[in-house]
Amino acid sequence: MNPDELRAIQAPLKQRYRETPEAALITLRAQGRLADGITCKIETGKALVSAGLHAATGGSSLNACSGDMLLEALIACAGVTLNAVATALGIEVRDATIEAEGDLDFRGTLGVSKEVPVGFQNIRLRFRLDTGAS
Repeated sequence: MNPDELRAIQAPLKQRYRETPEAALITLRAQGRLADGITCKIETGKALVSAGLHAATGGSSLNACSGDMLLEALIACAGVTLNAVATALGIEVRDATIEAEGDLDFRGTLGVSKEVPVGFQNIRLRFRLDTGAS
């Protein structure tokens, strides 16, 4: 896709959002259903993903880890946004890599320590870009 094609697609949307700001506010939804063992199946719209416990909490590693899925979703969002903005600005991106890292202390998840929070304590995104931008 080139910048003109992207602008043509986005122009009516931008105009609509200028005229009706509330139309720009959407709610994204996801749904999962508890399944066999300690897993949850998530319908992605393209495939069915079975998420289970991380190995550090007793999982078998046969199912996707929801923490990994969160990082993958962040990368997907950042990558698509980067690509769209670069395209709109006419910036050549020869190569781009996005990495996400998240720090978890499973003592919180497993209830070993009430002082340790459940979930990610820090998340970092790293972009490596080879572009024609100056």
